Amino acid sequence: MERSLSMELVRVTEAAALASARWMGRGEKESADGAATEAMRDVFDTIPMKGTVVIGEGEMDEAPMLYIGEKLGNGYGPRVDVAVDPLEGTNIVAAGQWNALAVLAVADHGNLLHAPDMYMEKIAVGPESVGKVSLDASVMDNLKAVAEAKNKDIQDLVVTILNRERHAKIIQEVRDAGARIKLLSDGDVAAAINTAFDDTGVDIMLGSGGAPEGVIAAVALKCLGGDFQGRLLPQTDEELTRCKKMGIEDVNRVLQLNDLVRGDDCIFAATGVTDGELLKGVMYKGSSATTSSLVMRAKSGTVRFIDGTHSMKKKPDLVIR
Repeated sequence: MERSLSMELVRVTEAAALASARWMGRGEKESADGAATEAMRDVFDTIPMKGTVVIGEGEMDEAPMLYIGEKLGNGYGPRVDVAVDPLEGTNIVAAGQWNALAVLAVADHGNLLHAPDMYMEKIAVGPESVGKVSLDASVMDNLKAVAEAKNKDIQDLVVTILNRERHAKIIQEVRDAGARIKLLSDGDVAAAINTAFDDTGVDIMLGSGGAPEGVIAAVALKCLGGDFQGRLLPQTDEELTRCKKMGIEDVNRVLQLNDLVRGDDCIFAATGVTDGELLKGVMYKGSSATTSSLVMRAKSGTVRFIDGTHSMKKKPDLVIR
């Protein structure tokens, strides 16, 4: 992939964040998601690449844009696979809560797992804990391993878990171990990324969430030198059949980081929509707006935080062609 592609892709997440943040706290998650999707799609047309959506807003007959299989880019540049979540945390934005992001991930063609839209069991950790944890290990064993890797007591660890009834057993096991918990209403991509940054105070993410979001999180952690493992959790015969059609014969197999994103190069970009531990949300002032973004590339190991100021008067449609 071209080195300059990283900076170009930030423009895409910035546009999605600027468009969707207008809907913060207004209780209309579909409107917020639609605004993010439309803005992201418009800017993708200007990006020098030949992209194909492998993780998007749904199948062609389900989504008017950013559907799986849709072609993105201006037709010049590298051939890449694209995974998008124009608004990671639609409920978060609707309620005006923390950690909503506009996110995307890009890898060379054929290198992203085409994850079906179903649940995935997940575990995510930062660089210190790489090779120390496993989905096949108990909660206690994983917490002990992370505590040892980070030179902490278990009682000082912070575990992020989506606040769902299905996680009651995991939550109780973490509490029994004595670790601290940060329960999330939504947004496990942000939760996974936070494990790789000391400033967030997060040490490990556990639980299950969407498989497509798992692939996007895996790209981010590959860029950061962290680790991510997933195991698909098909709930119906239809979902099981879809896994097999995608080449995943053994759904019980733990998918390692390199199963989810192959090769040595990938790019992850995110812009904050609402405030979070890592990124500030969009702020509007008069005819301008500010954004806080993160862009990373695995091949170079470069991690950039980018603060942007945008003239909404000069760029009312969020893109200048």
